[in-house]
Amino acid sequence: MNNPVELKVYKILYIGGDINIIETLNQTPQLSIETKPNSLLAINYIENTDNKIDAILCEQYIPGLNGVEAYQLMQKKKIITDIPFLLVTHKFDPKVIQESIKQGIDDVYLSPLIPEKIVQRISFLKKFKKNQKKETKKQSISTEYKIPIYKRAFDIFVSLIALIILSPILILTMIAIRLESKGSVYYTSKRVGTGYKIFDFYKFRSMYIGADKQLKNLGHLNQYNKEETNNTTDDIYSCPRCKKLGHPCSPILFIGGKEICEYQYLKEKRNKTNTAFVKIKDDPRVTKVGAFIRKTSIDELPQLINVVKGDMSIVGNRPLPLYEAELLTSDGWGERFLGPAGITGLWQVYKRGKSSMSDEERKALDNQYARNNSFWLDIKIILMTIPALFQKEKV
Repeated sequence: MNNPVELKVYKILYIGGDINIIETLNQTPQLSIETKPNSLLAINYIENTDNKIDAILCEQYIPGLNGVEAYQLMQKKKIITDIPFLLVTHKFDPKVIQESIKQGIDDVYLSPLIPEKIVQRISFLKKFKKNQKKETKKQSISTEYKIPIYKRAFDIFVSLIALIILSPILILTMIAIRLESKGSVYYTSKRVGTGYKIFDFYKFRSMYIGADKQLKNLGHLNQYNKEETNNTTDDIYSCPRCKKLGHPCSPILFIGGKEICEYQYLKEKRNKTNTAFVKIKDDPRVTKVGAFIRKTSIDELPQLINVVKGDMSIVGNRPLPLYEAELLTSDGWGERFLGPAGITGLWQVYKRGKSSMSDEERKALDNQYARNNSFWLDIKIILMTIPALFQKEKV
């Protein structure tokens, strides 16, 4: 009796949210699909999973980074040197194909996909990459940062001593939070730190439960916003330049089931995001206890646990929420992730007494610390942090 031929199954990481494509791939016996909605969550999955990934399929137009930018970030982190990377687009766009070839992406596929061809291509690429070692001469920013031994020892010593000394304040704060509102006394969120590493970030809860869901309705209060946009959903997909020329002014993209020229899409994307950072004055989501512990920076004290765990340091660039970090992956911003993540840093001590701070100012300070961080600079920042805590923001 002949034994049946064992079917080769490839584990695929699919980045994007096209339900039709995902269902089609899931129905293919030779493919095992893991899906992630954006590049940062995908990278975190690759770095922390024990299961070997055979290939990556990534949609070109996804929240935050697009497909080409996601590939560039993975290359910088050196996590896909031998993993086939296939780009998926919904509309033929020569510019996207040219950029994909330039960056070294293995292939570009136009939706809808034919699973059999995907399987054949993955099989070929895996053999090709295994048999041929590629040497790249491209200069890229390394996202690896290893904390010096002296800094790690300093972080552990200071954080443990601080936790012991401040334990009465920690206990009283937890009691006050629970007495005022229901819910956990801690607020845990995913943050992006050194080298785009994602970790659980701890703070005392200063807002009512469900505050994150209200953020999209408070965009007009963001202090970092540079300007308001008056566009409505009725005219998002109309472009004045296209109307004037009588033909598309730039390559046509397929977004959300509608056609839009690339110029208008990028313009609307800039208007919608406006800025990567979020800061709201007199935030209505903040509790009374929350307002006090924010003003005194007591809400930041649980981050000492993050320091003990090694997620961050006492001094460094602030780790960012996912929605902010996704917008800060260009070389101009990427440099900030080359230094340690920390509780306090340059921009906290230099800008705390001012009413506002531009993106460019914050970028300059973050990059400055990433380039020039040292033990004595850390000591200087710590000494400057203490008086900065008592500064009131200018109105």
